[in-house]
Amino acid sequence: MLESPLPRFVSLRGEGTALLLEQPATGLPVVLHWGRDLGDLTESDRDQLSLAVSRQTAPGTLDAAWQVSILPQESDGWPGRPGTLLTRDGAPVFPRWKVTGLDTTDSATPGLTVTATDETAGLQLTSRFRIEAGGVITVRHELTNTASGQLAVDWLEATLPAPKAVDRVTSFSGRWTREKAPHTTELPRGTVTRQTRRGRSGHDSTTMLIASINPPADRDGELWAVHLGWSADTTYRTDRGPEFVTVLGAGELVRPGEIVLAPGATYETPVAYFAWSGAGLDGLAARFHGHLRARPQHPRRARPLVLNTWEAVYFDHNPANLLHLADVAAGVGIERFVLDDGWFMARRDDTKGLGDWLVDPAVWPDGLGPLADHVHGLGMEFGLWFEPEMVNLDSDVARAHPDWLLHRPDAIDFPAELSWRTQFVLDIANPDAYAHVLGQMDALVAELGINFIKWDHNRDLIEAVHAGRYGVHAQTQAAYRLFAELKSRHPGLEIESCSSGGARSDLGVMAVADRMWASDSNDPVERQDIQRWTQLLLPPELVGGHVGPTVAHSSGRATDLSYRLATSLMGSAGFEWNIAECSEEELATITAFAGLYKEVRHIIHTGTAVHGDLRDAALRLTGAVLPDLSAAVYTVASVATTEDSLPEHIRLHGLDPETRYTVRVRREIGRTLHGFATPGWLSAGEVTLSGRVLGTVGLQIPPLWPAQALVLHLTRA
Repeated sequence: MLESPLPRFVSLRGEGTALLLEQPATGLPVVLHWGRDLGDLTESDRDQLSLAVSRQTAPGTLDAAWQVSILPQESDGWPGRPGTLLTRDGAPVFPRWKVTGLDTTDSATPGLTVTATDETAGLQLTSRFRIEAGGVITVRHELTNTASGQLAVDWLEATLPAPKAVDRVTSFSGRWTREKAPHTTELPRGTVTRQTRRGRSGHDSTTMLIASINPPADRDGELWAVHLGWSADTTYRTDRGPEFVTVLGAGELVRPGEIVLAPGATYETPVAYFAWSGAGLDGLAARFHGHLRARPQHPRRARPLVLNTWEAVYFDHNPANLLHLADVAAGVGIERFVLDDGWFMARRDDTKGLGDWLVDPAVWPDGLGPLADHVHGLGMEFGLWFEPEMVNLDSDVARAHPDWLLHRPDAIDFPAELSWRTQFVLDIANPDAYAHVLGQMDALVAELGINFIKWDHNRDLIEAVHAGRYGVHAQTQAAYRLFAELKSRHPGLEIESCSSGGARSDLGVMAVADRMWASDSNDPVERQDIQRWTQLLLPPELVGGHVGPTVAHSSGRATDLSYRLATSLMGSAGFEWNIAECSEEELATITAFAGLYKEVRHIIHTGTAVHGDLRDAALRLTGAVLPDLSAAVYTVASVATTEDSLPEHIRLHGLDPETRYTVRVRREIGRTLHGFATPGWLSAGEVTLSGRVLGTVGLQIPPLWPAQALVLHLTRA
């Protein structure tokens, strides 16, 4: 029986994006185009495009790959970083792939599955490409060992090409309380990798690589980006050379001997998310937001206004005080009350108790039931803090099971070397440790009717050893399973991913979580940029941002309540503050803000994100426009003194040019302080103009004092 011939070309199209592959006579498909949709090309069009961009035929050619395959390798003439590096029983493996299937799916999310084998090397490769909602392209490889002997996978990465014209690359870094700081440089020559080796994404996580022609702008220009949906060690890579196309990609950073496949075993890579934008950074955000909002598990109901008790009481858990705080919270309009660290055994500071997820009777003699019942009786949801992957040496579980620690076997004798915040990592890839944590958490969720878990992860993984080999991969997969199993057992339970702030913020954990804590900094000046860049990947409804006390505990900076409220408004809002100590005036403002948040959150949490390409580095513009363009919310905020006493006009982008909008200043946040110049529209409190005028001419704003903000609410006139 004759084999069916493979198609020469395969095209995936959706949401203005296209991926065009060509199947050569030998080897894996090559990528002819990734980027703007090229329209409905005929077979002749594709043939002519291949002719227009392909290499010469031998011998009049360079010994290098002009078009890059879906898994670049030396046998293609590829001189950059190979897409995979393999050894069998210590000897190198150089695949020679024979493609056996190119299977496409016609649906709302067009897909392609490439299957290939190398019978001599004993390998089978399955590569899956999909254009998701929003136009994000997902790529995932699966590699199976089909021969005898052990196959070691050093890495297996997803890559796609970008045009040779790209000359800038943007990635992210940061530190605790200052996550997601963007860095743009010239795209370096050669093969360059940027790696994370923390066992979690890290405060300095790469987060995303963005290739661009010139530095990226908010609203204009073409961008090609990749994000890896993996919450641990990663490699992001670029390849730029004189003889081959430019490539960007990402994959799990695998430690030596960590992934070893027995005969018949398969390694599946994390999902790599590739996105092209023809409308700058906001266009890139629109793709990721569109993808996330289309997921079946994406939160659909209104995002509750939260009060978390950490900065309100820290470890000082007094039942009477917390019951009173719940009363005050309900009175101002809070919808979710979360009890943070300090409720479990011996937990009077951060040196004891992690791993013993039992309510401490010394502090809570009647258990947490009375508090949970009281919170529910006030009409609020009840949330509780856990750190399930961690353990203190001073805990019952560590004393009973020292073998459950995720460290080299002798590390327990050297606690000073590996301790971090006086805590260690629990090896939840160990089935017994996993069952211990699941059992205790499951019991509390059922007993108390817990609606929400704040799930923390406060340290890196150091010398992580599981079952005699590097254990980061197994630990990360076990954490995902634990998230998913708790949610499966308790339908409706929501989980926030926190990792000493934003040190685990990626689409791997967001496949099983419902909210992301962007940073432990509630300093609103820092938060302006932390939230802006976290929201490049995640839509605002997934990004927790709270109002802290007047003086931020992470920076010592004092800011006005109005500024703290305006900053929190543009995410999933809440409070991290003992509001029981607030004045009557402050409580009245908080109550008014709660009403404003509930009025406009549907705009912020379903709308298209908008920013401004402002010239003055002291100013920030953050906006959201409803999909039907009928309403919008923008905040104009300062992080320093404005350069000029007469600032630039603020143009409000993303509106329907033919629609007239009434722009109102929402004063529920309180007074906004500024210099002597007060524009007429601001004195009047509103102005009505067309979307074309607002987006082209804009509004004159006053010279805002440092750390001040205006909230603008636009409705169709």
